[in-house]
Amino acid sequence: MNLSPENRIAGILVPLFALRGEDDLGIGDIGALREFIDWAAEIGFKLVQLLPINETGTDNSPYNAISALAIEPTTLQLRPNFPEDLTAEDFDATLADVDVSKLRRGGVKYRQVKKLKRRLLEKAFANFSARATQDRRAGFRKFCEEEAAWLHDYAFFRVLMEENDDSPAWNRWPMQHQSIQRARAWLHDLPQDQQAAITDRQNFFSYLQWIAHQQWREIKSYAEGRGVALMGDIPFGISYYSADVFARPDEFALDWSGGAPPELYFKDDKFTQKWGQNWGIPLYRWDKMRANNFEWWRERVRAIRRIFHLFRIDHVLGFYRIYAFPWRPRKNKQFLPLDQNQMLERTGGRAPHFAPRDDQTPENCEANRREGEGYLRVVLEEAGATRVIGEDLGTVPDYARPNLRALGIAGFKIPQWEVHDEQVTPGSEYQRLSVATYTTHDHKPIRALWGEAFEHSTATSEQSKFDLAKIALFAGLDPNLDKVDFEKDFYPAIMEALFKSNAWIAIVMITDLQARNYRFNVPGTTGSSNWTRRMQRSVAQLRSNRKTRARIRLIRDLLEKSGRV
Repeated sequence: MNLSPENRIAGILVPLFALRGEDDLGIGDIGALREFIDWAAEIGFKLVQLLPINETGTDNSPYNAISALAIEPTTLQLRPNFPEDLTAEDFDATLADVDVSKLRRGGVKYRQVKKLKRRLLEKAFANFSARATQDRRAGFRKFCEEEAAWLHDYAFFRVLMEENDDSPAWNRWPMQHQSIQRARAWLHDLPQDQQAAITDRQNFFSYLQWIAHQQWREIKSYAEGRGVALMGDIPFGISYYSADVFARPDEFALDWSGGAPPELYFKDDKFTQKWGQNWGIPLYRWDKMRANNFEWWRERVRAIRRIFHLFRIDHVLGFYRIYAFPWRPRKNKQFLPLDQNQMLERTGGRAPHFAPRDDQTPENCEANRREGEGYLRVVLEEAGATRVIGEDLGTVPDYARPNLRALGIAGFKIPQWEVHDEQVTPGSEYQRLSVATYTTHDHKPIRALWGEAFEHSTATSEQSKFDLAKIALFAGLDPNLDKVDFEKDFYPAIMEALFKSNAWIAIVMITDLQARNYRFNVPGTTGSSNWTRRMQRSVAQLRSNRKTRARIRLIRDLLEKSGRV
């Protein structure tokens, strides 16, 4: 894979759950990803970017995983003899009472999908336990030994979740389960038959991860064969309710919630405008992590580099400083109507702030830069030859981007946000070590902005017009778009401008590639539609749809014209 920044390439960002495969079980999986890789390669894209693939909790957010190392089981492709322990008889019997066509319609029905895939994997594990060959058993033992640093604690955490109605909220479990030390003592005191049952269940969760790692390593090799790189994602934070926090509580500051400062850009989110984004992630106790040579971070990087050719760090700015809230996200609604004094009274004088320090003085900036660089050097050391991308958006301190470039970490360029002295920065002036894209999974698609600006009035119509005008300027168009046709004029121009930019990687969100207006996530909300939306067409249907084929011919021509093929 030629992933040198000297070689300009283009990619597609797509959430895996949103893909539709020919035989999926209600959610995008590795089988659908294989089909998508083929389609991307045929167009001329050299990269497919995914969201985090770690195991999700009850909110299904890829950025709020219950493990920083474990892979989400629903990403697995399950069919007869795949994995080889899943027989055709067991597969057919399990699906006999399931209306798969109903499961595939509409958005992801996580509860039903997870239950179905769990049953199939339990059948596979039972067969493995009963009649696996010695070589296969040896392969499983080797995996468990190699991944022991995290796997044993994770599997135990998953068993404890089952003991507690599948809830990861460990601080609400019975007292004997609320710390890993107490839980181990509880396990030790159980009768032998119950201990054996729990050990078997831990082996099941370990087996599941073994199969997951096999499938993901195979898809990485498959992508290489098609000349397509897979780009993974490491969120800066980890869920409060995770196996990681449960097993290593001394490495996390649990009385503060990490997030981002107030941003006026998010017009449809009053809390973000007033107080910021409260993600609920615990802060890191870097001193404790340093004491064990950042073992946990090294494990995260080793895990992702085995599966992906390069990876993005979500909110890389958190390494320098993180915005901290003295309350958990569930209390956001209580704090929304309060003024500053009322807030301080409620929190005992503790206010949201940047930790470990703000950027208000040169001394603070230098300390934040120096410490952040040190932590990032650990990531780069463990990444080795694997390229690292830093999502450096939001409130960006002046020292961050130069420091990231000095470390060889590519930052992001959102054309409508790259404005200096009221002038939109031309793509020809982008640093080569950068990733250019109009939208991420958190943004409104371009077509949605267009609809708000010109087709129906909303509270954010003016903001949408403003953003589109800047995109138009970036693409060399007149910013007065009232009489511009989206399909005929605007879409081709903005795609050409993105691909022509000097950025190493130009990425198009799948919704922008197809000119769709639906969203996969709305930041600052916990709506039931978040992380559930699937593409309207399967990959096979994308190939056969006449309108899509015409759009893809245009994209292929633009990729060739810009030298990204």
